[in-house]
Amino acid sequence: MTFGTKTTTVLDKTGWLVTPGNPGFSAFYVPFAKALHSLTNRRFPVWIISQAGHSLTPKDKKILRTLDDPNAQEIKDVYGLSGQVEHKVAFLRTHVPKEMKLVLVCHSIGAYIALQVLKRAPELPIIRSFMLFPTIERMAESPNGRIATPLLCWLRYVFYVPGYLLLKPCPARIKSWLIRLALQVMNVQSEISLLNVLEPFCLVNVAYLGSQEMMEVVKRDDETIKEHLSKLTFYYGTIDPWCPKEYYEDIKKHFPKGDIRLCEKKIPHAFVFRFHQEMADMVAGWLKDDLSKIEKVTQGNKD
Repeated sequence: MTFGTKTTTVLDKTGWLVTPGNPGFSAFYVPFAKALHSLTNRRFPVWIISQAGHSLTPKDKKILRTLDDPNAQEIKDVYGLSGQVEHKVAFLRTHVPKEMKLVLVCHSIGAYIALQVLKRAPELPIIRSFMLFPTIERMAESPNGRIATPLLCWLRYVFYVPGYLLLKPCPARIKSWLIRLALQVMNVQSEISLLNVLEPFCLVNVAYLGSQEMMEVVKRDDETIKEHLSKLTFYYGTIDPWCPKEYYEDIKKHFPKGDIRLCEKKIPHAFVFRFHQEMADMVAGWLKDDLSKIEKVTQGNKD
């Protein structure tokens, strides 16, 4: 999903890529992406890339599993955590112009995926990466993780068959009504269809990715963080049950010179539902100085 595609100057050849959390439905992030696009005067394209398998692929399309290269190996287990990383790398290598600089805006497990992208594909022209409410360590030990681990790792299979039997034959209009009702209860507005939220195939992949997160996101990748520290900004919540305040304190202590921030507005982990404008304002503000530096360098090169 893309907002804005035209680039007219070297400076304008900077693009935002939003990597979502889990569930990785791109529709959740549309208001946030639109706000980012607007706050930068629509000069920079903004892409949202769903987690693989979290949305139904059109019949005439396939999930990007390999690079546009006949010798490239197919991504193994594309719906798992490692496969999601390779899915993002393949997207960037295949669809993003080589001359375009990239700014990553990463939410939740998207931050973990972004760190792995930096590690596995250092040649990609990523100039900044904003890690919002980053789940990059000890997920199973977090307050939510202690509840989610048994559900996702052992009990999720119990819900597969009844979920499939209930949702698969359910007419689209009934699903739409249920989703609208849920959004009204949450006081959330959606500009595009969210039918994928109630698709058994997508829900299975959401649960599968979640189970891998609980098992594999354990130790913080300090080596990769140290290598790319100058281009990273971490933003932790004070009321986040997925990455509690002590995780912020630990990483802040380990990287005292890093740009590691603590939320002062009590914004929840799932900011995309009610606080997308506030977060877009902050992220755009953080990048303002960086864009000014890029512009100065660009003008210097022209002279």
